[in-house]
Amino acid sequence: MDIELRGITKRFGPVVANSDVNLTIRAGEILGLLGENGAGKTTLMNVLSGLYRPDEGEILIDGKPTRFEGAGDAIRAGIGMVHQHFMLVPVFTVAENVVLGVEPTGRLDHLDIATAREQVRAIGAEHGLVVDPDAIIEEVPVGVQQRVEIIKVLFRSADVLIFDEPTAVLTPQEVEDFFGIIRSLRDAGKALVFITHKLFEILEVADRISVLRGGKIVGEGDPKTATEAELAEMMVGRPVSFTVDKKPAVPRRPMIEVRNLKVMNDRHEVAVNDVSFAVRAGEVVGIAGVQGNGQTELVEALTGLRSAIAGSVVFHDEDITHASARHRHKLGMAHVPEDRQREGLIETFTLAENMVLDSYYDEPYSTGIRMHWPKVETEAARIITDFDVRTSSVFELADHLSGGNQQKLVVAREMSRDIQVLIASQPTRGVDVGSIEYIHKRIIAARDAEVGVLIVSTELDEIRALSDRVLVMYRGRVVAEFDAAAATVAELGLAMAGATA
Repeated sequence: MDIELRGITKRFGPVVANSDVNLTIRAGEILGLLGENGAGKTTLMNVLSGLYRPDEGEILIDGKPTRFEGAGDAIRAGIGMVHQHFMLVPVFTVAENVVLGVEPTGRLDHLDIATAREQVRAIGAEHGLVVDPDAIIEEVPVGVQQRVEIIKVLFRSADVLIFDEPTAVLTPQEVEDFFGIIRSLRDAGKALVFITHKLFEILEVADRISVLRGGKIVGEGDPKTATEAELAEMMVGRPVSFTVDKKPAVPRRPMIEVRNLKVMNDRHEVAVNDVSFAVRAGEVVGIAGVQGNGQTELVEALTGLRSAIAGSVVFHDEDITHASARHRHKLGMAHVPEDRQREGLIETFTLAENMVLDSYYDEPYSTGIRMHWPKVETEAARIITDFDVRTSSVFELADHLSGGNQQKLVVAREMSRDIQVLIASQPTRGVDVGSIEYIHKRIIAARDAEVGVLIVSTELDEIRALSDRVLVMYRGRVVAEFDAAAATVAELGLAMAGATA
């Protein structure tokens, strides 16, 4: 199946998200759709998948004009979309999620779960998507959840598959597995759209690249000849630096001291086991490791979101092991959480309201009796401009922003006040290359202003670029420490896999 988008324009009030876009998607091909946050990539694909109706333009399937009245029409036409934030019911099994809405039934219209299981197994075997049909979604890794989303789309007989930022929450190992899966789907004759802002990934996996900027197609690239620098400049309209410019760190007094910390996870298992380290003013300490080795629980214990069962956390000589998150915030701790939607924002609040989520009770935003909204709105506007959060207004709801702009909003809130310690988990997850450059500069500027910085990231390049020291976590323990300037990817990778020699 071949798809052609002709002259697609989509507006949201005064904002033009897509402007006269022409795009072709061909069977047996992976089209890389590249663009910075807010460029209109997801909006364009939401038009194709029937979630939005275009204000102008048309969609052609195998040369025939087609009009979708909703997502159901697009699904029946053979178009499926795997969204950046998975659309799964956490307490359902894999099979139940896959067949939801199109359930196979037996006698008396009862759900035929045995048939559902077999269909899931058959699709998985055909496309290399091995999953346990009886596994509960909330108990399986993110990489497996993504496989379930792909099986859901294939179960509905999709010939065109759209992947929106599919690697944003995957480990490097899971990314390699995912690339193998989409190549096999391409070789089976499917048409695929790979939406991303990660340049090295699009060069590795795409057969053809189209670049969106400001809602318009501004160019195309051949993965065989294009460079990251050329694509980045096409994306953001200016040259982009891929290196972090920083002077040698000048570490001073310890700001955070972690001593023999022990923390349990939600399954009542030890997730952080006898961990000790310090973060000093004027340095960046990076924590590397495959996701799921205790990093999440460690950050939650440091920021007051999870209780420690042993050990201590000291903030500038004050024991804060059992202090509340608000007390730590008042001491000068900033926290960028790994899941912006669940822990960093309230999506149904405005940008101005989200900007003061952790400071609404203090001056200058509150008198202790009522909010001073004009001050909130003025400061929110200033901070949003400073961090280039793409929005039409501080009164826009957070769920109207792209994922990358939501991330920038959280980073802006946490880094725009006077802080002594910054704890950032996946600080640039889902953020485009231009914004990554800017966030990295702000992190290094904080370090140089004698802030103690702790970074947790699954991106080894980010860890190596930002960090002065790197700690590697494996099975809840810190198993190695490296000088970031001297550490190689191979050495870090071995430590992440648990190798001790």
